[in-house]
Amino acid sequence: MKHLTHKAKFSFLQGATAAIALATACASASALPSFTFNPTAAGLLGTSINADNILVSSFSSVTIDPAGTFTQSGYLPVTGFQLGGNSFTPAGLNSDYGMYIAFTGTGTTTVNDPTTTFNFGNFTTLNYTLYGYNGTASFGFSGSTATETASGEVALAHGSLISGTVLTVPAGNGTFSPSANAMLSVMVDSPAFFTTPTPFYGAALTAFTSTPSQVEPFAGGFIIRQGGGSLNFAPVPEPSTTALLMGGLFAVGFLYRRRQSR
Repeated sequence: MKHLTHKAKFSFLQGATAAIALATACASASALPSFTFNPTAAGLLGTSINADNILVSSFSSVTIDPAGTFTQSGYLPVTGFQLGGNSFTPAGLNSDYGMYIAFTGTGTTTVNDPTTTFNFGNFTTLNYTLYGYNGTASFGFSGSTATETASGEVALAHGSLISGTVLTVPAGNGTFSPSANAMLSVMVDSPAFFTTPTPFYGAALTAFTSTPSQVEPFAGGFIIRQGGGSLNFAPVPEPSTTALLMGGLFAVGFLYRRRQSR
């Protein structure tokens, strides 16, 4: 296996970044149908929300064993919404009330040094619950375990994995950037909260990429503190559409293997 020159590494990094962007763009383009939430219908102190994208932050912990089996868990507090590409913060969000996603997942990945070599993997399980709560909450860590301080939570929706991939990209300075993309089922727990459409969408598309400054390694894994991501809803897609949405990350793997074989 030949080593990449500095120029080749930089060229590949550009290609990998483009492929990640392609995967995220495909997911977003396929998940732009709008939705309406009614917080008061779930007992939350907020006003009606019409959007097509949910913006979240990420507080999560990832552990990886020597064989490449990983576990990931944490919280994704909702920070805002988008409609037609325009971001906004609904009145009262994160002051009078808030929302967050609690999740746990497992999967497998390659186990190269992430600071020098790309790693690719897949989720095998991924489960989540979307909660709403009144008042304010903080999110952080106790050691490497993500924590939250919300109280009186109401379960709004939950779901599990349809398909998902993970990736780490070396930043070239001894750090790395992790990404994850997943398609999840949507099961409504508080029907009145989900005003439109009726019935509500059956799938959620998520995309997350954290910068090296948001990653804190520890022995056997790393935490992500205030990473960024988004969640969109859509009808349950056909299998061919699922393949298209995940194709960008698979393209990264192909490019990498091709570079390494030269």
